[in-house]
Amino acid sequence: MRVTADRSVCVGAGLCALTAPGVFDQDDDGVVTVLASDPGADQRPDAREAADLCPSGAVRIIE
Repeated sequence: MRVTADRSVCVGAGLCALTAPGVFDQDDDGVVTVLASDPGADQRPDAREAADLCPSGAVRIIE
């Protein structure tokens, strides 16, 4: 699994950081930052959920 985020389309909703805090964070402007582009097995379900919840589609999971 690889996690990516398109910061140019992020709307700063923060659902990613709330859902998978070990994988995502937000910078001072509220834009997504990927903390773990290759999350561990225990973080993968939360990363997938974060991608599903992202309202702008900025968060992507590549299997």
